[in-house]
Amino acid sequence: MTDPYQLLAQPVQRWVHKQGWESLRPIQNAAIEPILNTDDDVILSASTASGKTEAAFLPILSRLISNTEEQESGCQVLYVAPLKALINDQLNRIELMTDGMNIPVTPWHGDISATRKKKFRDKPDGILLITPESIESLMVNHGPHISRIFHALSHVVIDELHSYIGDERGIQLQSLLHRIDIALRRRVPRVGLSATLGDMDIAASFMRPEKKRKVVLINSSDDAEELRIQVRGYESVAPSLEKLALPEEDEEVNEPVENDVFQIAQHLYKTLRGSHNLIFANSRRNVEHYADILRQMCEEHRVPIEFLPHHGSLSKEIREFAEEQIKKSSTPKNIICTSTLEMGIDIGDVGSIAQIESPFEVSAMRQRLGRSGRRGDPPTMRTYIREEELVPMSSVQARLREHTFQASAMTQLLLNKWCEPPLVKGLHLSTMIQQILSIIAQHGGATADQLWKVLTVDGPFSHVEQPVFVDLLKQMGEKQLLMQMTDGALHHGKVGEQIANHYSFYAAFNTPEEFTLLVGGKRIGRLPFDRPLAVHSYLIFAGKRWLVINVDPDKKIIDLKPAKGGNPPIFTGGGGLLHGEIRHEMYRLYCDSTEPTFLNKQSREFIKEGRDFFARNKLKDQWFLQDGKDVHLFFWEGDVIQDTVVALLAYHGVRAENGGIVVTAIETNKDRVINALEELVDYPPKSEEELSREIKNKWIGKFDNFLSDDLLNKSYGSHRFDIEDTLTSLKKKFS
Repeated sequence: MTDPYQLLAQPVQRWVHKQGWESLRPIQNAAIEPILNTDDDVILSASTASGKTEAAFLPILSRLISNTEEQESGCQVLYVAPLKALINDQLNRIELMTDGMNIPVTPWHGDISATRKKKFRDKPDGILLITPESIESLMVNHGPHISRIFHALSHVVIDELHSYIGDERGIQLQSLLHRIDIALRRRVPRVGLSATLGDMDIAASFMRPEKKRKVVLINSSDDAEELRIQVRGYESVAPSLEKLALPEEDEEVNEPVENDVFQIAQHLYKTLRGSHNLIFANSRRNVEHYADILRQMCEEHRVPIEFLPHHGSLSKEIREFAEEQIKKSSTPKNIICTSTLEMGIDIGDVGSIAQIESPFEVSAMRQRLGRSGRRGDPPTMRTYIREEELVPMSSVQARLREHTFQASAMTQLLLNKWCEPPLVKGLHLSTMIQQILSIIAQHGGATADQLWKVLTVDGPFSHVEQPVFVDLLKQMGEKQLLMQMTDGALHHGKVGEQIANHYSFYAAFNTPEEFTLLVGGKRIGRLPFDRPLAVHSYLIFAGKRWLVINVDPDKKIIDLKPAKGGNPPIFTGGGGLLHGEIRHEMYRLYCDSTEPTFLNKQSREFIKEGRDFFARNKLKDQWFLQDGKDVHLFFWEGDVIQDTVVALLAYHGVRAENGGIVVTAIETNKDRVINALEELVDYPPKSEEELSREIKNKWIGKFDNFLSDDLLNKSYGSHRFDIEDTLTSLKKKFS
């Protein structure tokens, strides 16, 4: 059998030899033949830092080199990444690979000069590194040149494939790549680089929505045999009356540090200082809070600042400084971050991962854990969980110690090598509006039939039925997004032209207006426009404390100077949807009597307290609990089903809310709730659309404000509810 390495072009083999590699990794060997010798789509699935980039580009570069003589001018490889930072990182990596091969590499995003972009447009060649939004900009502003620019396209490489699946940005990318295929009148092979997912067939469907497709799935078997994992519990004591007192006028206001937050910060400081680690804090506010506390600890002990913040609202310079610092082996640094560093940006060797509160997905835990454990050390993760001190008025969630059980269940599922299948739901009518306007901009007009064929026939909107599509076009006409010419062609209407000509159009998702934060005229980051600050107020940002000295609402600028007081800002954005398997595992954990081995002393105590409450209230066999005027319902299902239950109860006149581990019916009694659910099982709403009619705020997509009530109900219901699975769950409860 031929060694796959021998199939690589000689210049590529020389590059591999130059790296000093004794051999290729299994995923790199497995990728060579299908990428080099076939036109099949390929998905390379493995953890971070497993060599996926090389696995894709070694055979792709070999193919380009082999075809040099017959190669026509034009972009040969289109590499798509979700982050500008990832493009910058991969630019250095791919340029090193192509050194001496006469294959130029061009980055393209908002920070790249117009001159460099024009040079590539005029004479496209080699490898283009780009975001979906920049492809959209190319389509809108240079539509007639798309076929010329990509005439020689050999492969499309989609990095962080898993991050696109199921959301509007992913639908946009599917549409853009399909439109490139149509412009070239041929199918360009795609290579996806993905984290391991619970259902890779869904990833394959995302790669190529066409029914007639062949996608080769290559999974890495490089998972570490040894993992070091711990779940650490901390109890929050209710604040004293003194801490709740109002400050005196002109007094510097500081948000009191809760005892458990301080204890977590102490453990992070003692355990991680002196080495390289990532601390995932789940939110930008938490990043700022812990960065501030840990900075103060370093200053109090008169040691260098070893804890740096990293999140999307910080300036590029601050983020890149943190990334460069942690790469240096001579200067120990810890980065406190959000999911910004979950993806494959190169930050060198990381000793361990700290996770403050559970993420919403086991797949995120797996990605983060995979960033540690290099140079022979096992991957290491410590998860820090906060539970409130129990008092007579404590909620049922607190008494069940929900956070500890969720973290423990997710950790056990991680050890079992389970992770969520991608959630693929929704009509995505908001993104369809964007793509209709984009296609019209690209071609200078389009007929309804042409739009239907491009977007739904083998396109990403194949689930949109023709009557819905016709209604959408009519609605776009009524809202002046479109106008129809006498020959039947559709063009931008007055409003549509304004939208398509604005730079914000290229993103399929909402981007909130923001203030720019300046210190001495230097930009340090951005703050959401809906959270403005008053002059003389205090702020914690970039891990430091500031005083607001000026606010310019017209220029959207806030000037700051160093200060001693401050609170972390409140950012927009929030959590995700928990998968049902996590709550199933939580239920198993409540019913079990053994303790997971990865718990510390305090988290073991939380497990005992939660199980005691669970047993006292007979929740193993009973799925409802009267609590004063409220009724708690225990479905042990994911958030899509539990949100559907809430909507079903509202449909029947019962007010309820999804409280995570419980659905709570408010100011009612058990009999009324049970009767309502039984009747809903027998006579359910006909569709998710019908269920959505009672929902007040349904704008979740960027262009949802242009949808009619009927279309908005269809779109919202398709995203948020699942009547069929919910009825199946309810029937099990009543069986």
